[in-house]
Amino acid sequence: MDALLTTIAEKKVRLDALRPLSQGALRAFQKSYDVDLTYTSNAIEGNTLTLRETAEVIEHGITVGGKTLRDHLEAVDHYAAVRWVRERVAAPNPPPLDEATVRELHRRIVLRSQPDIAGVYSPHPRRIAGSGAVLPNPAKVPQWMEEFGTWLETSNAEPAAAFEAHFRLSAIHPFDDGNGRTSRLLMNLMLLRDGYPPVSVRPEDRKAYLDTLEQASVMGDRKPFQTFMYTRLDATLGEYLMALQEAKPQRPPPSAPTL
Repeated sequence: MDALLTTIAEKKVRLDALRPLSQGALRAFQKSYDVDLTYTSNAIEGNTLTLRETAEVIEHGITVGGKTLRDHLEAVDHYAAVRWVRERVAAPNPPPLDEATVRELHRRIVLRSQPDIAGVYSPHPRRIAGSGAVLPNPAKVPQWMEEFGTWLETSNAEPAAAFEAHFRLSAIHPFDDGNGRTSRLLMNLMLLRDGYPPVSVRPEDRKAYLDTLEQASVMGDRKPFQTFMYTRLDATLGEYLMALQEAKPQRPPPSAPTL
């Protein structure tokens, strides 16, 4: 883990040195990653849109034959929520991170696809399919979320806190649906706030991701989950560095001396 943290710190220094980019390059760069973030977060929850189909729905409003209306609406909702997160982070005086932020994230994530549960804590017992994790009684959720919000307001500006926020919100599981997407977007809000890129959990990572969350919830061992997320952050930093290097204007070679 120490070597991984050292590598991440070195890449973060290199990333900061490449800033700022021109606004035009930055918008194109972010849009590509935000579409990917939408695709991956929805895909691991069962959304059947491919990356290309997700991009077509978001960018052109195209209806994909054979795919459900809910799949389409989830793509539109998540992308809009990601854009809201970026605007919030970029604001001159961003509001504090608290319980209301979490509810607003969830509201935006299911705004069109499930408006009846948007930002509303579930009054029902909840279960995670295939998991042995025991979720809080719905009567206790408001208190747990209030305490979680208080913790968020004083959380450290470092990736470990973002990953911990993801785990804690997943463990409370306060909503009828959309808990995973909300937990990942909250994590990414915190990463962006602290100058890191947003991290996606790819469909091919789904089993490892869920297994480490299960181990943290059932056995109380959060180290595998933290290691998994740090590994994804390291890979994402590498991708960002490569993309930013390509987007950064290159200095022309020096002219030959005039004789």
